[in-house]
Amino acid sequence: MIVLKSQREIEAMHESGKILAACHKEIAKLIAPGVTTWEIEEFVETYLKKADAKPEQKGYKGYEYATCASINEEICHGYPRKAPLKNGDIVTIDMVVNYNGALSDSAWTYKVGDITKETEHLLHVTKESLYKGIEQSVVGNRIGDIGHAIQTYVESEGFSVVRDFIGHGIGAVIHEKPEVPHYGLPHKGARLKEGMVFTIEPMVNVGTYKSVRDANGWTASTADGKYSAQYEHTIAITKNGPLILTEQ
Repeated sequence: MIVLKSQREIEAMHESGKILAACHKEIAKLIAPGVTTWEIEEFVETYLKKADAKPEQKGYKGYEYATCASINEEICHGYPRKAPLKNGDIVTIDMVVNYNGALSDSAWTYKVGDITKETEHLLHVTKESLYKGIEQSVVGNRIGDIGHAIQTYVESEGFSVVRDFIGHGIGAVIHEKPEVPHYGLPHKGARLKEGMVFTIEPMVNVGTYKSVRDANGWTASTADGKYSAQYEHTIAITKNGPLILTEQ
């Protein structure tokens, strides 16, 4: 069942999202060659505590960290670690914020130092695909319209869309209905209604869309070892169009 959110609930999630977005802005200032994702993890813990917020994914189904930190070929759910980032890397920082019981979820891919033109293009296309999905998030459209817009654009640019991980409803818990694939057919799936709140979070790969799971049971990487990027917002469906709750 898809739970529709009241205006009050959406406003509360928006306040949570503002904290998350502000945290991402600070992370952007920290990312550089030589910095570790463990340092980013510790920064996020401290930042959220000062904001009277909590990292909701810490402890979720046994996950131990406040952030997911996925580097280069890692698609998602990478563990923070103490190895320094290198020039030419990309790193996706994903987190869920709980502020007074209201949740928000956002991921951003950051470049580390100087990256190749291909990688720069990957980041540009992935971010653009997120907003193409958001454009379709209006009352009366269907979930499939979002995925179709993303997939069509990404594949036209020569990249692929991950199938194994998708967007999701969010509310009282991190994952609710509906599921929001970043691929598919238009005019299919659940009809979008005012009050729906969900994430759109395309994961885009340079090569194959297929993934493999690491021994830790969490981290997913590209099957061919090529780079992957991700951008994610939490959005609410309103009568006036999509409202981005985690806008930076």
